[in-house]
Amino acid sequence: MSDKTHVDFWFDPTCPFAWATSRWILEVEKVRDIEVSWHVMSLSVLNDGREGLSDSYRENVAKGWGPVRVLIAAAQKHGDAVLGDLYTAMGELLHYEEVKDYTEVITRALATAGLEPELAEAAESTTYDEALKASHNNAIAQVGQDVGTPVLALNGTAFFGPVITRVPVGEEAGKLFDASVTLASFPYFFEIKRSRTEDPQFNLESNPSNSAVNG
Repeated sequence: MSDKTHVDFWFDPTCPFAWATSRWILEVEKVRDIEVSWHVMSLSVLNDGREGLSDSYRENVAKGWGPVRVLIAAAQKHGDAVLGDLYTAMGELLHYEEVKDYTEVITRALATAGLEPELAEAAESTTYDEALKASHNNAIAQVGQDVGTPVLALNGTAFFGPVITRVPVGEEAGKLFDASVTLASFPYFFEIKRSRTEDPQFNLESNPSNSAVNG
């Protein structure tokens, strides 16, 4: 039996909270014995047909189908192993460079990940929506409908989050992970929460891949 902690991570590339948590998991890989499997979920699927959304959020939800469709298309052609690199390529454009044009994000990310440019055509197609919804629903089935992204499963126990606004590095990343694994080990533990007072903070200087310290 492996001593590794298995991490299943469901993400929407457009979500800044998922991005922060995912970059933390990459930092954890450097200091803890873990194996990560990446999966796609979608805020567009989650909010499809939902009432009460603001006009700006509804616009983002409509645009958000493109990147997740392309991720599913890439995984179907090349296997799930491509998801991590393609997600990183998309996320760096969306959250570090703050590129707003999702068509540009998709095109540039495919090139960065070394994938075929024609995969971008999936963004405007419903061909991959069934597989996308299946991946999304796999996450939701484990945590319930009243959540967003990310969803993280530790050795099979899934939670929404953790929601973080800065990316810890080194042993700090490891300690946060240890605490998360400990909480997940209690089958009767479900939720811990407080009001958030800041948004995720990203810039090129605070990208952990560029700096040893994240401000």
